[in-house]
Amino acid sequence: MDLGSEARKYVWDGAIPLQIHLHESEVTTLPFPPPALILGPRIGYLPLLVSIIKPHFSSTLPPGVDTVWFEYKGLPLKWYIPTGVLFDLLCVEPERPWNLTIHFRGYPSDLSPCEGEESVKWSFINSLKEASYIINGNCKNVMNMSQSDQVDLWRSVMNGNMEGFLRVSSKLKLGAIEEEPKINAISCTIQPRQAIDEKDNTGPSRSGRIPVRLYVRSVGEDLDDLEDAPLVDSFDKIMYINRPVEIQKKEGMFFTLRDAIRTLLPEFFEDEPLVDEQISKIELTDEARTTETNLCHRESENASISSSEVVEKSDKRNTESSHSSNKVDIKLVRIQGIEPRLEIPFSWVVNNLMNPEHYLHICVFVGPPSEQAKTR
Repeated sequence: MDLGSEARKYVWDGAIPLQIHLHESEVTTLPFPPPALILGPRIGYLPLLVSIIKPHFSSTLPPGVDTVWFEYKGLPLKWYIPTGVLFDLLCVEPERPWNLTIHFRGYPSDLSPCEGEESVKWSFINSLKEASYIINGNCKNVMNMSQSDQVDLWRSVMNGNMEGFLRVSSKLKLGAIEEEPKINAISCTIQPRQAIDEKDNTGPSRSGRIPVRLYVRSVGEDLDDLEDAPLVDSFDKIMYINRPVEIQKKEGMFFTLRDAIRTLLPEFFEDEPLVDEQISKIELTDEARTTETNLCHRESENASISSSEVVEKSDKRNTESSHSSNKVDIKLVRIQGIEPRLEIPFSWVVNNLMNPEHYLHICVFVGPPSEQAKTR
């Protein structure tokens, strides 16, 4: 197994130890039931765990209809964000096990409705359509999937079956990005460029636009220990950007993770030169293109928030924060639980760390500039 395949396998096999507590208001028996201990797949979604969790608490639940939702330290969790992304974003210092509270009653009015697995499935399919539109300029391959392929694709995600997923998703023609320099998976150091006649087994290559969802969290004051970062009590405090990153190739140069983040957050890099003196990189366009994924047909009203709404909200938050954003530094970048060097080729990150819906989820933590940055 090559390094790329091994990295993708780690992503698919990744899981977070969860300790699930039933909210005290819903406990109808004494003594209180002990928490449920389970593993939550990184690429999965919290509502998909309900069938495992509910039997543990069923004897103590109050009568009524289930309206299940999760919270972390008072924050209702968005069910359509992958579990691994929620963990990376909300736990600056990884908490193991991750202590969550489950509710079976009192669904929050400001949380997008979820009708269980079916809602999660259609949210996933719609995200896949959006990604297909960004990559290919249309979502016909996803729209025209046979019913059996759609079922097999979803089951492979539910069961963490990477081989089964790749077998079906290969028909969607969302091939891998053409690899740039080879990466040492442990140190993230750059190795010599791949020989021209060397084959890659990742399938048809592509270049161009990459579906990215970026989550920017402020950690407040310049802390000695990120563990002391203030809690997130509202997702309104998270800047969410849903835009594609366009890779532009230039001979002898390569596009890095830093370049990708810079296209989405240019105001955070105003004082840095465009081309790294140590590593040649391509010249970036001044503006990132906004996603047109709202043009894709939606097949279910139970799907996730429409991309047009997301872009509108993220643009608004981006504008509101632009006045102060040039006074902050990027403290940490986290993808799939990994904190990669920003000099890593973006093509490797995309090919190996993206989620099954073909979006790359990037968590960025920002704070006041360091003393060194202030004196530049």
